[in-house]
Amino acid sequence: MRADRLLSLVLLLRHRGRTTAAVLARELEVSERTVLRDVEALSAAGVPVYAERGRHGGFALLPGFTTDLTGLTPGEAVALLGSGATSTPGALGLGPEFASAMRKIVAALPDAAREQATDAAGRVLVRRGGWLRDTDDGATTDVLTAVQRAVFGGVRLRIRYRTGTRPGAEPGPAAERVVDPVGLVQASGRWYLLALRDGEDRTYRVSRIEEAAPLAEPAHRPEGVDLEELWLRRREDFRARRPGVRVRLALPADRRDALSAVTVDEERTQDGTTEVVAAFGDLFHAARALWPLLPDVRVLDPPELVTALRERARAAVVALG
Repeated sequence: MRADRLLSLVLLLRHRGRTTAAVLARELEVSERTVLRDVEALSAAGVPVYAERGRHGGFALLPGFTTDLTGLTPGEAVALLGSGATSTPGALGLGPEFASAMRKIVAALPDAAREQATDAAGRVLVRRGGWLRDTDDGATTDVLTAVQRAVFGGVRLRIRYRTGTRPGAEPGPAAERVVDPVGLVQASGRWYLLALRDGEDRTYRVSRIEEAAPLAEPAHRPEGVDLEELWLRRREDFRARRPGVRVRLALPADRRDALSAVTVDEERTQDGTTEVVAAFGDLFHAARALWPLLPDVRVLDPPELVTALRERARAAVVALG
């Protein structure tokens, strides 16, 4: 375990340069005293690490010291770095191991490739929570590939996009637009393109893009974009503009994890039963999201949703003969 921590310490210093003991301790999840002992051990082993005193001091490696851990290309590094959403490794219980692996990947890249890979990785985000309660994605590979090229390449994108329709309504015609890509987000199995159109924030579901073509013009992308913060803000703005529907649900407390993909506004547990109030865009989305969770989840309110789910269950029984 200590050998792995020492290697992580070297990689942190290689990637970040001069770093304080407090920051290193936080990254490695150890005490500052442990960091000091590890620095002494590295020095004794011949690793050129030194301390700089003063207000802006810290530990650093001598200039020119390098590591060569992998033969990753920048593209391979982007693929791995882009998978680093907090919901993924954390849900698997691999948070520290995942962070250590990412440090090794970044440190192993040449300087130019490192800058390219980390910049590209900052343009893609993978999250569990979607726009409403989305399920599978219908994005075609060709379209998604073209969108990714524009996002990572920092160029403008021409798309043919069809807007969403209510269930049972005829789809509207697709319209052509030229946008400035900001980032790609995958949430609840769907891909979304965050972009600017004529300087205004826009979010496009990739499955509704019929055609996509990167252009030769550089895209206007604001400096210092925090893609996760931007995604959460746009999602909340979207939900605030919709009337929405609140659904009261109940299920055994030991099956609470069945609601892990549902946005819960209120929750209480009593006598072994967990009762929650969840938010959905409308009754159609509520029924679509809750159907796979039956019978673990019992829908209490509103009555029209209960009726819709009962009718769906009856139709399923008839269809099965």
